[in-house]
Amino acid sequence: MFVCGVLGRKAALKLGGAAGKILNFFSFSRASKARSRCVRMLGVTEARAREIVRDSYVHFGKALVEFIMLPETCISLDEIVAVTGEEHVRRALELGRGVILLSAHIGCWEYAAAALAGHGLPMSAIGAEQRDDRITNAIAELRAKAGVKPVAKGLDLRAAIECLKRNEVLAVLFDQDAKSDGVLSPFLGHLASTPTGPIKLARKYGTPVLPAHIIRGPDGVHMSFFIEPALEGPDGRPFGEDVRYAADRCNETISKWIMASPEQWMWMYPRWESTLNDR
Repeated sequence: MFVCGVLGRKAALKLGGAAGKILNFFSFSRASKARSRCVRMLGVTEARAREIVRDSYVHFGKALVEFIMLPETCISLDEIVAVTGEEHVRRALELGRGVILLSAHIGCWEYAAAALAGHGLPMSAIGAEQRDDRITNAIAELRAKAGVKPVAKGLDLRAAIECLKRNEVLAVLFDQDAKSDGVLSPFLGHLASTPTGPIKLARKYGTPVLPAHIIRGPDGVHMSFFIEPALEGPDGRPFGEDVRYAADRCNETISKWIMASPEQWMWMYPRWESTLNDR
């Protein structure tokens, strides 16, 4: 953390990208599985998959550095992140039922939540518990310093409900294997166990679900954050009433983002582990 602060953001990003490239080279097993995953899901050649996975490692090396530096960069986030569609969030909050911001492990999602918090919106984010409690606590602390309230591991229903009752924006990373608790739904064209917790919350409380993702720009420094209008159910019905339809819509939306920027998605994660023995 100290080194990142001394170097400055651009130099620190180069360091993070280099670290990601080295990790890709030495993570033989994980990188190989990520390439196989990429070939199977995108239908690309092995050579193209190698490029995508390598660039993904580089991207997440930079993203880690950016997250570490987030508390210091909060004051200048508007110079880094261009937000499109913020009006959808503000309009949804007017209903008084909270907002579920549907996102994924693509781009630099931590900057997305921080950008909205910096614009005065009440932000909370669900975080996964890490193997080392010190890392879990460090992540929560960094988010809190950026104005984003951490929510307990997984989709803690009680904590999530409280967020919505307080009319807050609850950010959820939806591209995770829900194992036996999920519903089967196509993700990049292949069935995957998909979380239903956010969908059921939306149905029960009438909470709007807004897809949102953030992508690093061509210069490697600036980012574009896109917030889409609230998802709708079939034939004008409330979103979430038909759980499988809602899961399909969520996965379809995220898959579209990945197809557009495959090198910024986390191919190292076994998204299809429950359905395709993807380990």
